[in-house]
Amino acid sequence: MKVRRRFTAVVAVVSAVALVATGCGRGTKGGEGSASPGITDTTITLGITTPLSGATAGPGTCTVAGVKAYFGAANAAGGVRFGDGKTRKVDIKIYDDAYDPQKSLANFQQMVSDNVFAATAGLGTPTNRAFREAAIDEKVPQVLVMTGDPLFSNRKDSPWQLGFVPIYQNEGAAFGKLLASSGGQHKVAILAQNDDYGKGYVDGFKQAIAGAANVQVVRELSYEATDTSVDAQVTELAATGADVFFNAMSITPLAIASLQKAQQIGWKPSWFLPSNTSSPTAILQPGGATAFPGVYSVAFAKAPQSPEFAKDADVVKFLSDLKQYANYPDTPAFPHCMWSYMVGATLQQAFEKMTEPTRDSFMTALRGISGYQAPLMLQGTSVNTTTDGQPAVSSVVVQKYNGKGYATAQTFG
Repeated sequence: MKVRRRFTAVVAVVSAVALVATGCGRGTKGGEGSASPGITDTTITLGITTPLSGATAGPGTCTVAGVKAYFGAANAAGGVRFGDGKTRKVDIKIYDDAYDPQKSLANFQQMVSDNVFAATAGLGTPTNRAFREAAIDEKVPQVLVMTGDPLFSNRKDSPWQLGFVPIYQNEGAAFGKLLASSGGQHKVAILAQNDDYGKGYVDGFKQAIAGAANVQVVRELSYEATDTSVDAQVTELAATGADVFFNAMSITPLAIASLQKAQQIGWKPSWFLPSNTSSPTAILQPGGATAFPGVYSVAFAKAPQSPEFAKDADVVKFLSDLKQYANYPDTPAFPHCMWSYMVGATLQQAFEKMTEPTRDSFMTALRGISGYQAPLMLQGTSVNTTTDGQPAVSSVVVQKYNGKGYATAQTFG
């Protein structure tokens, strides 16, 4: 009996020591123990799950490159000075989800095991949605992600989330307002991705044209993100004789194929394309977009391929950082490279304001940014994280393709 009591006492002591050790490592209030997982006195670790393979690998690769370029330059300059007075280097762990929600969930679980402080910049609505609830349960920030899903900017439902790019409704509304203000009569055909991405664009567009007597939606079809062809839908929409094609599409090969198919059957409407599938070099040029009277998209970032910004100081530094620190030697074909560079700059704003090395302090700091003109942002746009229901960037500029890049579209036509 005495031996058993002594054994029990030893176990109790060992357990107590273990609890103390755990408290020091995982975080309790006071001193070094208050730090959340993924942050030390000298480093902070971020995680990115994004498609690096598959049909969306082009923009997915960009979501990594921009962040790596920004923090590669920051680290080389000595690191980031945080609000608690410590200077830290930013480490980034990369995970490929191939635009597969199950893989993105598995990647997030791996992030937790890898002690990642926050997940950021990853591309995709279904892939980010796949681990949103898990991130809430684990109290891991999932912030400045590349989805226009408004759910990520609703603080009540998504307390550990924040989107970066404008919500889909904002982009769709910008198109609708431009068309409604044109003065001419227009018939619109719609092809939308059958998920929250496509529905958000269409909802915003329809709200903006509500009451506009000069705009009529004549046919509306959908497609699945897993489809390999939309030829049938394009052919059916062409039969309406619509002079405007609203194509809420996120898959690069399908966007190119849509442009090509419309030309093959002799249908040449004006196009509205989402910002993430409007790349001049990766989509519009191979799709033969100059055959159409106008291709419109929206933007909030300077385009490096545009002659207007060839010597812009932000663009010159961005391209240099991209090559040196992200091993990305070419001018980006996708805007996601610029967007994720802005994500890095926005994260630094939050890091500089967080007064404790905790996720709570980080989220408070991140939600307090207003009127920040991040590098590469177009005039008239800015980062504002203070409005519930809106992402970090909510303002956009409508642009028209000119054969090489985009120019601001003051009017439709």
